Amino acid sequence: MSDLPTEQVPARSGVSPPKQPTGNLFGGCWSCRLLSGTGLLLSAGYVFMGARKTMKLGGPTSIGTVAQIVFSAALASWGTVVLLDPVGKAQRKTA
Repeated sequence: MSDLPTEQVPARSGVSPPKQPTGNLFGGCWSCRLLSGTGLLLSAGYVFMGARKTMKLGGPTSIGTVAQIVFSAALASWGTVVLLDPVGKAQRKTA
């Protein structure tokens, strides 16, 4: 058991807690989205070409090569989402 007194903090009426910023992760401006989305697409191409280079040279298709191709597909998808910015675009129709 603790010897410290337990204090109850009185509830302050009329004061709302501070709001968290709900801004877009990439700043929301077109130039920010263009720069980061294009960078992700270019990095996806770089990773994909590294995997293709191994296969073109006649090397065996290993699980590492398949993982590189899957990772490049994920990077390309992420870059496309950043460029198109589909979050918050859909508006609910009101009657």
